[in-house]
Amino acid sequence: MTRRHAPISSGDPGRIRVAALTTGKLHEFDDEAALKSLPGLLERADTTLWVDLVDPSPGQVEAVGGVLGLHPLIVEDVLEGNQRAKIETTDGVVHLVLFALTHGKRFVASEIDLVLGLGFLLTVHDGSWDPRAIKHLQSNLGPVLGHGPDHLLWAICDDIVDGYFPFADDLGDAIDSVQDRVIAKATPEVLDDLFALKRELIEVRRAAGPTREVFNQLTNRDLPLIDEAELVYFRDVYDHVIRLTDELDNYRELASSTLDVYLTQINNNLSVIMKRLTGVTVILAGIGAIAGIFGMSEAHIEAGNFWYVTTAILLLAASAAVFLRRIDWI
Repeated sequence: MTRRHAPISSGDPGRIRVAALTTGKLHEFDDEAALKSLPGLLERADTTLWVDLVDPSPGQVEAVGGVLGLHPLIVEDVLEGNQRAKIETTDGVVHLVLFALTHGKRFVASEIDLVLGLGFLLTVHDGSWDPRAIKHLQSNLGPVLGHGPDHLLWAICDDIVDGYFPFADDLGDAIDSVQDRVIAKATPEVLDDLFALKRELIEVRRAAGPTREVFNQLTNRDLPLIDEAELVYFRDVYDHVIRLTDELDNYRELASSTLDVYLTQINNNLSVIMKRLTGVTVILAGIGAIAGIFGMSEAHIEAGNFWYVTTAILLLAASAAVFLRRIDWI
């Protein structure tokens, strides 16, 4: 899995998108117009704001953070990136870090910063993830914003967590496939695939696992910015996270047991090879022992009886081979 640690662009400025719901009307602004509109929109108590930064530069993050009145530590965390999934409350503002999973040739975990303040939600991410494409926002942004920024936070978190399940299912299918291959034939290629699968599983667990504590705190803390009526939505997400982490733990145990099965198969194969070699050794040693007796200088055999002795030796060897075959030693 590849992890995109920081959504901050060190090059060209990124995109700033502002969506504001004022008295039931939705207004959207981009880039410079978005920055100019923010101070006036924040002064209105009847406005719900969503500020979305896509691949922003450090200057854009600092500018938006200054307008929103964010604590310098929050701005610093957003700029630094390379976080683990977490939740922190600073000056009454809630800062969450989550990871969205996308799939190409490898799993990619993209860091997403979400900052919930009074009347606004700030999201910071790279261009690989588009919050406007999530299921709750595809049709119309207005109804979600109409329930407040905490409901918008739930909509985004719910989609992120739901996005983990296809990856967990893929890992489960991959483990089943590797297990079948191990049982069929334990080869070094299968072992390489198994270790690659275990690495992927660890990365997915690392991205998704800490979210359990995040939503545990969201549902158990008394956070003024989250309406009591919204807690039931966050509890639903928390239930999904519990189920997800349990599945990932089960898959980790399956991967470990698959490695044990692989090692057992290797040992069994070695035992079979040793039995085969022992059986062949018994036959050849018997032939050599009898032939050695008649090859000693003290032993004499008439020329006519040579073929009788040879035939007897071959019959005994064949009988031994049949017997060893019946007990599956050759």
